[in-house]
Amino acid sequence: MIKSLVGKIALVTGASRGLGRAIALHLAKQGAHIIATARTQGGLEELDDEIKAAGSTATLVPMDIIDYTGIDRLGAAIFERWKKLDILVGNAAVLGKLTPVPHLDPKTYDEVMAVNVTANYRLIRSMDPLLRIAPHGRAIFVTSGLAQDCSPYWGAYSISKAALEAMVKTYAGEMATTTVRVNCFSPGKTRTKMRATAMPGEDPLTLPTAEEVAAQIVPMCADNFTDNASVYKYAASGLFKKSAL
Repeated sequence: MIKSLVGKIALVTGASRGLGRAIALHLAKQGAHIIATARTQGGLEELDDEIKAAGSTATLVPMDIIDYTGIDRLGAAIFERWKKLDILVGNAAVLGKLTPVPHLDPKTYDEVMAVNVTANYRLIRSMDPLLRIAPHGRAIFVTSGLAQDCSPYWGAYSISKAALEAMVKTYAGEMATTTVRVNCFSPGKTRTKMRATAMPGEDPLTLPTAEEVAAQIVPMCADNFTDNASVYKYAASGLFKKSAL
């Protein structure tokens, strides 16, 4: 089997479990070298073992995604070692609390915005020069249908994903005349710990696994994927374009 991402350097945030882990593993199976970030050292080491078993390699970066100066240091380290970044997947996110907007405590709101929005801004800020250097830079940010649906009680999470999409749309427009393509990926309902926390009464066996969902991000990382400023959504029948940002 021909691997489509041989020679590519891919940074995946929130890579120690759930969707992030599955994304990192799928990209590795296509030959990419994975730079995996997460807070959990043990989870990263388990991912590293799986990546090695798949015949690829990884660099583990244990860090909190809201260590913004750490993101800057990571960008510098990537330039020092590889001189480019081919793929950026901004996956790390937190749910916050499902509660009416007036009941949101400021600490929870600030944490959700810091992780889901500001950290991705800092990633863009630090990784943009590296994506521009790559022949076909690809930046993909994990969003949610709740960015548009704005369902009751999902306040902080919905707000953060709507803000993320606005930021990605702005950045994608700025990249229109470059070789960098910037899009969002909406996984939908997925069998993850975050989903189980949000919907404890839901039967997880009715949902697609993170591995099934993550596979559909792979074509968005390819050189021949030239769409820009769009939201693509997982579907059992295959990846499809949900909307323009």
